[in-house]
Parts: sequence; C-alpha cells; structure tokens
Amino acid sequence: MTSMKLINLIVASGLMLAGLSTSGAEITVQTGKDGVTGYVNTFIGTSNFGTTNPGALCPNGMMSVTPFNVMGSKLNTWDKDSRWWSTPYSSDNCFFTGFSHVNLSGVGCPEVGLALTMPTKGELQVDYHRYGSEYTSEVSHPGYYGCHLVAHGIKAEVSATTRTSIERYTFPGGRGNIIVNFGEGLTNETGAWIRKISDTEIEGMRLAGTFCYNSQAVFPVYFAIRINKKPSENGFWKMQPKMAGVEAEWTPDDGTYKIYKKYGREIAGNDIGYFFSFDTSEGEQVELQMGVSFVSCANAWENLNAEQIKLEPGVSNFDSICKAASEAWESELSRIKVEGGTERDKEVFYSALYHALIHPSIMNDVNGEYPLMENDGVGRVQQGHNRYSVFSLWDTYRNLHQLMTLVYPEKQLDMVRSMVDIYKEWGWMPKWELFGRETFTMEGDPAIPVITDTWLKGLRDFDIEAAYEAFIKSATTPGADNLMRPDIDPYISSGYVPLGMYAADASGDNSVSHALEYYIADYALSLLAEDLGHAEDAARFRAQSLQYKHYYCPEYGTFRPRWKDGSFLEPFNPRQGENFEPVPGFHEGSAWNYTFYVPHDVLGLAKLMGGRKAFVKKLQKVFDEGLYDPANEPDIAYPYLFSYFKGEEWRTQKIVSQLLDKYYTTRPDGIPGNDDTGTMSAWAVFSMMGFYPDCPGSPTYTLTMPRFDRVEITLNPKYCDGRDRLVITKGGHMKGRISHAKLISGARP
Repeated sequence: MTSMKLINLIVASGLMLAGLSTSGAEITVQTGKDGVTGYVNTFIGTSNFGTTNPGALCPNGMMSVTPFNVMGSKLNTWDKDSRWWSTPYSSDNCFFTGFSHVNLSGVGCPEVGLALTMPTKGELQVDYHRYGSEYTSEVSHPGYYGCHLVAHGIKAEVSATTRTSIERYTFPGGRGNIIVNFGEGLTNETGAWIRKISDTEIEGMRLAGTFCYNSQAVFPVYFAIRINKKPSENGFWKMQPKMAGVEAEWTPDDGTYKIYKKYGREIAGNDIGYFFSFDTSEGEQVELQMGVSFVSCANAWENLNAEQIKLEPGVSNFDSICKAASEAWESELSRIKVEGGTERDKEVFYSALYHALIHPSIMNDVNGEYPLMENDGVGRVQQGHNRYSVFSLWDTYRNLHQLMTLVYPEKQLDMVRSMVDIYKEWGWMPKWELFGRETFTMEGDPAIPVITDTWLKGLRDFDIEAAYEAFIKSATTPGADNLMRPDIDPYISSGYVPLGMYAADASGDNSVSHALEYYIADYALSLLAEDLGHAEDAARFRAQSLQYKHYYCPEYGTFRPRWKDGSFLEPFNPRQGENFEPVPGFHEGSAWNYTFYVPHDVLGLAKLMGGRKAFVKKLQKVFDEGLYDPANEPDIAYPYLFSYFKGEEWRTQKIVSQLLDKYYTTRPDGIPGNDDTGTMSAWAVFSMMGFYPDCPGSPTYTLTMPRFDRVEITLNPKYCDGRDRLVITKGGHMKGRISHAKLISGARP
C-alpha cells in the first residue's frame, strides 16, 4: 500500500479522517433545504433505462407504490407491450393508468408492479385505454408522490409504510370511481382472484414471477384493500373470452369486459378487477389503504392493521403516514452528512444514497412469517430481525453490500442471515433471488465475497460455519449437481471454462465471464478460509483464483475465449460486445470490459501485460478510446486500479471526477444505464465520499478525492471498536489504498 498526503486533519490521526468523536454530537448541515431528504430527486434514473421510479416507499420496504405510465396510449414514447420493458414508469411518457404496488427498482427484467389502482370520474370505465389519463403537476420526494389527472380533474397522492400503502384522491365532485386492476401489471405471469369482504373491503391474490427467463420462478402476492367511504355501487369486472357462432349470439359480453354489479362473492381469471363508485362533493377526499404479503391474505390484513389505523368514514390517515415515511428516510439518509460541495453534488449524492436503500427488501410480515426459499412452507424470522429478499448479487456484491456493512451494519447482518437461511432452506446460497425463488440470472458465486467481506469487517453475529459449508459445496460440487457453478468441471481440471461448455441464458456463451466470477469468488473464499484456520483450503482457492492467466492473449493484450483444446477463439475482435451486442465468451460486454477485472491480483495482471508502464498505458487507453462502459459492472472499478501504482494515483482522481460529472447528473437520465438495485448509485456514493471497495471480499478500499469539504458517517460502535463517527475532510490528494480497520480507526494507511 502507498501512503497518502495528510492535510487538514481535525484530530491527530486520520486519512483525511478527522478521527472519530466519542461524544456522538450531531452536526447540522447548512443545506438550505428541509433536511437531507430535500436533496433527493426521485426522478433521477427514470429515463435512459435507469429503471428507477418515483413514488412512495420506506427504506428497504416490502411495499412500494409507483405511478404506472407504460401502457394504454400512443401518446407515450414507450409501451411495455410493444418491446422489452422492465419498469412501471418512464419520464418520457405521459399517460397514467394507475398506481402499481410492489415494484422493483433498477432491474433489467420486468416483474411485479401489481394491483393497479386508478381514480376516475363520471361513467364507469374498466378498460385502461379508456380510463387512463394524461397528468401534470408531479411532486415526488421520499415517502410521497402526487400528480393531477387531467382527464378526471383528480389529485392523486400516495405514501407508504414498510408493508402497506395509502392513497388519497381528491375528487372534483359528482360521480367518482376507484378501479383496482388485478389483470394488468409489469409481470409477464397471469392469473388472479379477488374476494369481497364488505362494501369497503376486498382481498385478493395475483400470481407473479418468470423474472429474466425463468418460467418456473413464480410466486403469489396477497393483497388486503379497504377504503374510507362507503360506495354507492361496487362490484367486479372481468374480460370475457371471444366466442363464435351461436355461442357468441347468446353471450352479450362476448370478447368484452363484463361488469358484475349484482354479484358479491369472489372472482378469478387473468384480466379481472374491482370497482368502488361514489357520489362525491367538490374537493372531497377518499382514501384507500393496501396491505401486502407473500404468505397469505390474513397476513396482508395483519400487516395493514399493524402499520395503519383502520379508516372510518371521514377519517384520514394520509398525512400521518406520509410524515412517518419522510422521517424514516431522513433518519436513514442522515447517517451520512456532507458539508461543502455544490448543490448539484448534494442532489446527486443523496439521490444515489436513497436508491441504494431500496433493495434488498424486507420480505417478512409483521408476525415474522415469510415463504421458505424454493419451498411451499412458511418460515418465521426471529423477533427483532428481518428476512430480506431481492438479492441481485451479481450486481450488489461489488459495492452495495460494502456500503451496508459500513453505514448500516444492522441491516447487513440481517441480509447475511437471510442468505444463510436461504442455504439452510434450499441447499444453496442465492445468486439472484426474488421473493423466495431463485432466478439464476447472471453468473458467478456472488454470496461468497459478500459474506466474506461482512465477516472480515467484524460483523460476525451469524452462522459462519453454515456459510462456509455452503461455499465449499458450491466451490467443489461437480457441475452436473452444481446449481451455482454448472461448468465447474473444466474450471477445476483445466483452470478455465472453455467455449461451448455452457450457456446460462439467451445471451449465449458466457464462458470467460463465468470463470472470472469464479476466480473472484475463490479469492474471497481463500481469505475466509485463512481467517477460519483452514490453511489447505485457503491455499487451494487462492491458487484457483490466479488461473485467470489462461485467458490472456498477448497478441491482443486482452482476455480471449478458449476452446476445450486450449486454442483461442478465431476470428476475434476485442471490441465485439459493445452496447450489449452478442459476443462469444462475455456477458453483456466486450473483452475490454472484462480484461482488467482481476481485482484480487492487479499486480499479477500488470506483470502479465508487461509491467507497470504497459498496464497503465493500456488501462488509460480504455478511457481515452471509449472502451469503458459505465453501465457494465465488471469494469466500474477500473478507474481505481491506477492507484495500485505509486505516482499514478492522479489518474484515479481525474477519471473518477470526470465520470461523476459525465454520467451522474440531476436529470432523468442521470444514472448510467440500469441502477441494478442500487449498484450504480453505490458507486457514486463511495466515489463522492472519497474511497471505494474495488476488490470484493477484501476488507480494503482505494482512496480518491471526495466531492465534499467534510463527510461525516455515523458508525455503530459495536462493530467499530467503540467509535461512533468517521469524518473525512477534503484537502490534498487522497491516494493509495487503506484497510477497513484503518479507515474506521483514523490510522494512516
């Protein structure tokens, strides 16, 4: 490790770390806005396929409620039914068809976004093409969203608790309706049922799943819904099948929506819904509450009753819920406080931190119940803890969980416990888990670096023996029986995965990408094995992690796919794969996007490339010639690799700053591609604070210049040797690398 210049220390030791106070005194950041939440722009990432959403949710909440504007009108730029689309909202669109519930943020495949609720005025319409509306006057901040529906003259507002939502509709007077559409949503799965409980209450289930090509990874979502005004009319609706001949002559609802006004029990189908109709006065407000569960309707009601008061006629709960949601966000976001920097920088920073706190999501109900992993049974989490879901680990193992470990260790521990419990329930660690089902999206063995990083940074209140058992299983089980590493056999015998061995999904052969992920996982496993006293395992997996050298091609100076006989792929273009072009060997990227992805052996890779100067020159070429892809995870740490070489740290400083300016903005396209459940946002958070975990599994960081004059991170003394503050001040060149232990202690690197 190289040392950095220490300037402007507030206490004697530091890393530009002004040491750590023990008083716990709060600092007041003069932002000019109402708390740090005032800097959150929820519209960042809502275009350019960032797949983030405005709307209402609580930190890491099960429930999210989002305006749904991706279907129903030629006025829209994008339509979910005419192309591949994975978000319920796009800032490019203008046609609103309701609020969707249980939404994903920053993912590349469509899923959930269910139970669309839509207020309308006048004659009842149940076809979203006819009841949808343009909208104006959007207002969104953490825990709240509101807009004006032009066609209906209705103000629509939403807020949320952890497991429930609340919606408030201000009607212009006259006939008003609230439509609950169980047929449409973002998921590609079909099938639902609805049961009437009373004139003001319904419950139901919507089947979801099939995320990212996995047709069997389906799951039910249960809903409990009530309103605070008795309707003058209510009932079901259902799309009827198209018939022919005499059958059609006798069916007046042939191929149309049938409205059931004189039936009040339950209904099932693919395109179904429920309506409440009212006589309203001008400015009258009607509120709707919704609870959600992945276990049962009974649990959805329990969640709703626990997190919200039962609404009676004329009783409002909206403002109190909205206030509580805002306070929850303020509490979580203010664990990091910044001073100095531009207003733009603060908006980018806190918006990124907000996005990093959406997933993984709490999955258990208030009674502790949750669906067991890949199992029809129901588990129960220990009181005071949470079961988490939405483990997009191929993305988040690179930086998001490191952020959780440092700033939100209580959450990270529950996330790790959830992963370990998934292994105990299913027999494997998660790869890309979604609501109790494994989707097998992307590649690698990503739970290993996540849990290793957590353990080595001092968070140890979980079953490490079970975790280690799981890691050894995935790292040694033959491919025919290995769900994590199905192409492990040649990887073990030859040191690499050959072309044509295995293709996990529609992207084709990803042999090099697979192997590179295994190398990183094995390196992390070697660190954990060494810490646990398993010397032979440590040596074995460390040796395996260094076999990336099989892929290096001196002719091109990049990694290059190889056949089983050891020969390189012919013909070969190291730029093929840019912009998600299909390419043999690499997943969603080119050889240039992967060649430097050996974070555990940067010096060894440099030697392979001809030494320090050749390495630096080639890495600089990546940025000079547009070979860097900021939206592709394997190369997002590239800027930090310069700092492994004394005297080259300035390149890290310069390039990180340039990337922040170019790709992270306050516009709707202000995230480079999909946010990937907070991964891109976590990159910005770390980079703006002045350090980055560029080697997953290793308890180390590479330093850079922070964007702010002062950054104060609240620490949990339990995991930081009694220290409760980490303060970073700007000045001089932050350069070199530092261990996690030294970072939080304020010691010199």
